Amino acid sequence: MLAAVAVVAIAVAAVLYVNRASVNADHPPAVLSALVPAARAEPIPAVAFTDAAGKPHLLSAFKGKYVLLNMWATWCGPCVKELPALAKLKAEVPDGFTVVAVNVGRSTEAETKGFLAAHSARALDAYTDRNLAMMRALHVYGLPVSLLIDPKGDVVARADGPAPWDAPAAVAYFKALSRARS
Repeated sequence: MLAAVAVVAIAVAAVLYVNRASVNADHPPAVLSALVPAARAEPIPAVAFTDAAGKPHLLSAFKGKYVLLNMWATWCGPCVKELPALAKLKAEVPDGFTVVAVNVGRSTEAETKGFLAAHSARALDAYTDRNLAMMRALHVYGLPVSLLIDPKGDVVARADGPAPWDAPAAVAYFKALSRARS
């Protein structure tokens, strides 16, 4: 019995090692086919958004780590559906990476915070952009949209539409990115 448990443990460890070793930080996994690398890296514009307390923030405050910027709205069904996946991704990749999900609708900061809590996304900070400045500056014409920003503050990939952000291969990819950051 003990030998069988040992064999299973070794097999599981081998599979985990192979999966971890096969993650390439330069190329998103197939499950993230919506995340298209940028033709060339572009600096993220200096556009302010607010937190739950109404305090303004800029994305430049996150320099030094990878950021998955997600623009969403409460009325957008696909946006709402992917919020729990974004929250799970943020919780599972804590170092060198963060998710910044910005509600680009008319909701107040307090309404956004309550909405996230009600939709299994408490791990996400309640950021808002009520005047849609971020959408205009980033040429966003539909939701959801996610931008991958590198540690230097450049947009390196974009996903128009929802994605399975919490899929095991996606989580492994973002963990590899966070380890490879420069």
